[in-house]
Amino acid sequence: MQLKKTHKTLAALLLAAASMFRLAHADPLSYARYDQVRTSDLHLDLKADFARHTLSGYAELTLNWLDKSASSLVLDTSELNIARVQLLHPSGRWQAASYMLDKPDAEKGRALRIAVPFQPQKVRIYYRTAPSATALQWMSPQQTMSGKRPFMFSQSESINARSWVPLQDTPAVRFTYSARIAAPEGLRVVMSAANDQQSHGVGGWKFSMAQPIPSYLLAIAIGEIEVRNLGPRSAVYAEPARIDAAAYELADTEKMISAAEELYGPYRWERYDMLVLPPSFPIGGMENPRLTFVTPTMIAGDRSLVDLIAHELAHSWSGNLVTNATWKHFWLNEGFTNYVTTRVVEKLYGEEVAQMNLQVEQEEAMASLAAIPPAKQALVTRDADTAAATYTDTELVYPKGAWLLRTLEQRAGRSVFDAFLRGWFDQHAFQSVRTEDFVSYLKTHLLASHPEVMSAAELDEWLYGAGIPASARHEASPRLAALDTQRSAWLQGTLATADLPAQGWIALEWMHFLNDIDGKATASQLQELDQRFGLAKSGNNEIAYRFYLSSIKAGYNVRAPLQAFLLSVGRQKFVVPLYTALLNNPAERAWAKTLYAQARQHYHPVTQSSVDKQFKKP
Repeated sequence: MQLKKTHKTLAALLLAAASMFRLAHADPLSYARYDQVRTSDLHLDLKADFARHTLSGYAELTLNWLDKSASSLVLDTSELNIARVQLLHPSGRWQAASYMLDKPDAEKGRALRIAVPFQPQKVRIYYRTAPSATALQWMSPQQTMSGKRPFMFSQSESINARSWVPLQDTPAVRFTYSARIAAPEGLRVVMSAANDQQSHGVGGWKFSMAQPIPSYLLAIAIGEIEVRNLGPRSAVYAEPARIDAAAYELADTEKMISAAEELYGPYRWERYDMLVLPPSFPIGGMENPRLTFVTPTMIAGDRSLVDLIAHELAHSWSGNLVTNATWKHFWLNEGFTNYVTTRVVEKLYGEEVAQMNLQVEQEEAMASLAAIPPAKQALVTRDADTAAATYTDTELVYPKGAWLLRTLEQRAGRSVFDAFLRGWFDQHAFQSVRTEDFVSYLKTHLLASHPEVMSAAELDEWLYGAGIPASARHEASPRLAALDTQRSAWLQGTLATADLPAQGWIALEWMHFLNDIDGKATASQLQELDQRFGLAKSGNNEIAYRFYLSSIKAGYNVRAPLQAFLLSVGRQKFVVPLYTALLNNPAERAWAKTLYAQARQHYHPVTQSSVDKQFKKP
């Protein structure tokens, strides 16, 4: 434990207060006492040092004191080097504050406990991040497209914001923010805030975010970045060599915003801009408001994977506007967003495409159940919210939550359910909610007038039960049904590869086909498929990934294209299953170790951690 400018009495008082709070802590992943005080605004003044891989400067928090007897401020930190803390005295002068840092916790980092002899309106924490900050990836010039300038980006979800800002790192607390960021000349800084396209960063890059956000939506990126407007309220940022492809792929963004608004009310974040990151970005997209971070793996050249953008846009209502209060209730963010995504896709691209998308989503959800313990298959548990260990599977909640909402829509009727869901967003805008809040709203605003839609017992089964309830309706696309017949005949050898009508398939049909031959097709069949359709070199990463996975399991040699893929793509969704499959194939295990030793440096720390775990398994 580190103690600065204080004495044993202060330490005892701070630790006693901490001990008392653990009994009633609402968010087990945060040390913050947000029942006593809440951050209402954050200002950052930071300098980026690419040589040392650090951000340094200060964070200034504006505070709303709820408990007039509180005598300490507790913030979340992880690996931050705290230089000093100051309080704003009522007289207007800044004065030094006593503080202490707890011993580090492997999951939660360290609590920063600041003693307050009075309840200040503002507090400043001067600090420096660690080169190993879990939220930040610092990339060398060689890891970028041009090879000329370095790049850095953040990924704060779920509790990594504390590794680059000392703050109340919980989705229960929302705040506005502003920032001034100093960066090397020639590099652009962008944040999840209002970005001035005309700025050149003279005197520092300046930002403001007028809408209150939770900490996990705090985001920054610095690099060789260009911008291209897509419409009156949307633009795409990307590395210069990728900007043209990105602008083409994302040309329908304005249409998506309008489609979502027609369904669920006005877009409340002013602009919807996107940043296409380097390939090491560990996830598909991150819904940082006003600047969604996007993986370049969605750029297929034919706009076939833009449902990912529809998903991130949908978060502007579900997640960003109405936010899970703790990560136990994650399905309120992602299940709702998956549902809204399908509705936006249907509005833009038609019912047939939306139905295929939904069927593939549901089939992948059902297939995933075999690897998920039953206790983790619920949307939310009945356990007290005391530890992340009690939370449910973070991937299953996406399709299962959407399936629940789809069931309610099918039974209540679209017009009734649309009005209900829009009301949920309107009445809880800029709030953090729990499952109990949704259940209460559902019973009052839908089930009270339409009790036939769902019984209390069935609702409980959806929320707290394992798997997918037997009452759930499974989507059945006629186009995918025809494809199933062709796939079965091909697997049995009664339909030649040359006779597969796959030249006219869209990406969803290929994804469905490859999902269903995984573990069934032989090496020779996959070789024929590759020779006929060039799947190993597909520009669509969703297709290429599924083909590689089947090939590894069947023993078809795809080492050359797979090596290129794993050296250039860091998205966990692709990388972790591919390394897992390689390690499970005795003939590929040694090669996988050699490849990972070369590729690991290109991955984000989050991806590295996930893959490392696979290599440590016996």
